Amino acid sequence: MHLEKIQIKSFLFMLTGCFFYALSLNLFFVPNKLVGGGITGLGTLINVLTGIGVGTLTILLNIPILIAALKTQGVKFVLKCFVTNLVLGIIINLLSFLPALTHSPILTAIYGGILQGIGIGLFYRYRYSSGGTELLARILLIKIKMLKPGQMIAVLDGIIVVTGSIVLNKPQNALLALIAIYIAAKISDKIITGFDNSKLVYIITKRPCEISSTLLSNSARGITEIKAKGMYKNSDQTILMTVIKYTEFTQLKEIVQNTDPDAFLIVSDTTEVLGQGFKSIDEI
Repeated sequence: MHLEKIQIKSFLFMLTGCFFYALSLNLFFVPNKLVGGGITGLGTLINVLTGIGVGTLTILLNIPILIAALKTQGVKFVLKCFVTNLVLGIIINLLSFLPALTHSPILTAIYGGILQGIGIGLFYRYRYSSGGTELLARILLIKIKMLKPGQMIAVLDGIIVVTGSIVLNKPQNALLALIAIYIAAKISDKIITGFDNSKLVYIITKRPCEISSTLLSNSARGITEIKAKGMYKNSDQTILMTVIKYTEFTQLKEIVQNTDPDAFLIVSDTTEVLGQGFKSIDEI
């Protein structure tokens, strides 16, 4: 029953991802003839030249890639990709009546990239894929081993973007597409890793008991003691490790400073924390 809930939740977020991706095309990229990366970018180019719906082209262009992937990626994965691709294509066509929100090239790249990034992020976070250049890259990497996956995807997307710029005689298309792709990548990264940013703090101190006691009495966060050795003086050290919310960092810093002014703090940002006091570990 629990697995079924997770699958339903994943499917709903896939639908949401398709919706945002379709909005990026219909509100920004397609009406402004901005050819981005991926199969939808190629679909946009063909749409400009022929008038065929981008959703229909997205489905058709992905079919040979999905067939080619059957042998190496497995039927289950390819079937999941096909379903996502079909849903995405249908939603793109259903929302094609929407008018462009802007005809500003830079605003098109920025806001189209944001919406596309949300869609891509949801696909990755909930383990869905519509195929496209990502799947094509997996297939080509079996033969072309000199490139990494990210590099192969970049090459394929680059070919589509440059082709669009040449065919449409719009050199600025490549520059705008780079902006859109960069923003989409940043937004999708945040969707994948989560927005629940916290801070991971390591405290190297000679007063671990006092600091731990004070922190525990003023915060609900747990603290872990780590035994270590300082190699410079070959001396035993105690390191306290804790994860806190951004809003709790100032209080922690004051407690450490008042308890042990000689303490050494190492602070880093974390993108997602699962467990007691934070997000449930059951959440996808």
